[in-house]
Amino acid sequence: MKPIAKNGLLLLIVAVLSFGPLLMTRGAKFAGADAQASAAISTLNPNYQPWFNSIWTPPSAEVESFLFALQAAIGSGFVFYYLGYIKGKHSVSKKDQE
Repeated sequence: MKPIAKNGLLLLIVAVLSFGPLLMTRGAKFAGADAQASAAISTLNPNYQPWFNSIWTPPSAEVESFLFALQAAIGSGFVFYYLGYIKGKHSVSKKDQE
C-alpha cells in the first residue's frame, strides 16, 4: 500500500472515530457528572445542603466547555513536552556512548 493511500485511510478512520459518535447522538442532551451527582444526592436525601458554593460560575455552557478543553490541552502539553524531553535526552546520551 502506498504511503499516501495509507495516510488517507488513517485520516478517514480518525474522522469516523471523531465524528461518528457526534452523529449517532444527534439531539441528545449531555449532562455533566456534577449535575448527575447532585440529582442522585437530592433523590437519596432531599434535605442535603452543600458544604460550599462555587467561587465563579461561567456565563454559559460553551465557556465552561472551552475552559475544560483548555485545561486538558495545557495538561497534555506538559505531559508530551516532558516525554519529548526525556526522549531527546535519551537520544543524546545514546549518541555520546557511540
